[in-house]
Amino acid sequence: MNTWGTKIRLSIFGESHGEALGIVIDGLEAGTKLNLENINKFIDRRRAGKSSFTTSRKEKDEFRILSGYKDGHTTGAPLCVIFENTNTQSKDYENLKILLRPNHADYPAAIKFKGFNDIRGGGHFSGRITLALTFAGAVAMDILEEKGIKIFSHIKKILDIKDKSFLEFKEVDIDKFKNLKESSLAFIEDDLETKTKELLEKIKLSGNSVGGEIECACYNLPVGLGSPFFDSLESKISHLAFSVPAVKGIQFGIGFDFSNILGSEANDLYYLEDDKIKTKTNNNGGILGGLSTGMPLVFSVVIKPTPSISIEQETVNIKEMKNDILKISGRHDACIVPRVMPVIEAITALTILDEIL
Repeated sequence: MNTWGTKIRLSIFGESHGEALGIVIDGLEAGTKLNLENINKFIDRRRAGKSSFTTSRKEKDEFRILSGYKDGHTTGAPLCVIFENTNTQSKDYENLKILLRPNHADYPAAIKFKGFNDIRGGGHFSGRITLALTFAGAVAMDILEEKGIKIFSHIKKILDIKDKSFLEFKEVDIDKFKNLKESSLAFIEDDLETKTKELLEKIKLSGNSVGGEIECACYNLPVGLGSPFFDSLESKISHLAFSVPAVKGIQFGIGFDFSNILGSEANDLYYLEDDKIKTKTNNNGGILGGLSTGMPLVFSVVIKPTPSISIEQETVNIKEMKNDILKISGRHDACIVPRVMPVIEAITALTILDEIL
């Protein structure tokens, strides 16, 4: 299914090279003001063609609201939004009808959908579909901002380039993160941007690609969001996070590093500050027992390298059922990580909004 949510419900539709893609958002309160300038600015962060190491496919990414919106506000009816696809080159995908692309969904999708799935640009499996999620996330972000809830993300790691973590900072340091939304390569440590650009240029020229790790933080959450077990806050965030193509792992707080330390080091010790209960560390990333603790919610996702690379790769020709060689043409990202960051912020905002409505 292509629908998610409890108090708000999202339904996505479209393919990468179809006429349009879009989303229906149901459950938004009537009279919610939509700041179109903020929405456009947020969407622009995931737009392609803004640097030499992203795909050269340049779409306007202009949205058209079909329903649920009048005179600057939501009407209470489902908010339906579409984005038209105007810069497609479907001929680049002709050979992919018979040659399976490594690390793409081509093979399992062909079996599941009996060969009727649209393979052009990845079809419904394409990262382009996250454009619709980004719109919904931008709406959610504005609503949360009015409640004082703020969300940031940064590049935590690309190969051997590693940034600081949100966990190393206190909540009073939040002003340091405002510039992250303005940078095409968002690092907490500014000196990493030039080094990373040089690395990505080399990878692009070699015809290869690279993945990375994105860390996201949400500040000023109320205590007690989420539920134990099946609807834990971690579960709900993870559910949406893994709907983003290329996400292959997630951790909350220090995550897998818990396996390297003792309980006395792992425990987040409580203390009082201005009559508020806080913890001296935030190893658990602001979630205990599936519930928000009031500390910053911090989690990381791993993004795999873009599978479409121009280097020749071994594959199978499904028409002749023989081993074959594939050389992919077309326009692709050497590193998708910078463009995925606003999408991760979007799914975080949507999860939190679904909890607090």
